[in-house]
Amino acid sequence: MSNSIEDFLPASSEIEVVKAIRKAEQNTSGEVRVHLEKTSKGNIDSRTLEVFNILKMYNTKLRNGVLIYVAVDDKSFAIYGDKGINTVVSDNFWNSTKDIIQNHFKSGNFKQGLVDGVLKAGEQLKHFFPRTDGDEDELTNTISKS
Repeated sequence: MSNSIEDFLPASSEIEVVKAIRKAEQNTSGEVRVHLEKTSKGNIDSRTLEVFNILKMYNTKLRNGVLIYVAVDDKSFAIYGDKGINTVVSDNFWNSTKDIIQNHFKSGNFKQGLVDGVLKAGEQLKHFFPRTDGDEDELTNTISKS
């Protein structure tokens, strides 16, 4: 693992982000994941989609997984929502989530950017995908890295 990823999000901060993922998913059937890597090696949107597929995030009943992808050394991030989400929301649906993350990242507060971004994504998802009885946590809540 690279030092830059550990510098970006130390283990103690990672725990806070995972807690935020669990909290975000309490009120929605949507699934939120965070992935960190040094560089997207090019087009960040293409890489985000590639990671989404590598992580098999499409394996949700309602196709309502969301990936927050961060390329640490590139100082960039992207949010990708699966087909189930994109068919019911507007094109600018993730803008408020992106703004929250970006504002924290600009001031170097990476953990808080991810925590607040994850919570905002969960808040937005619950309007379209409210949690129902019998909902299962379909995807792991851990932060993936490569």
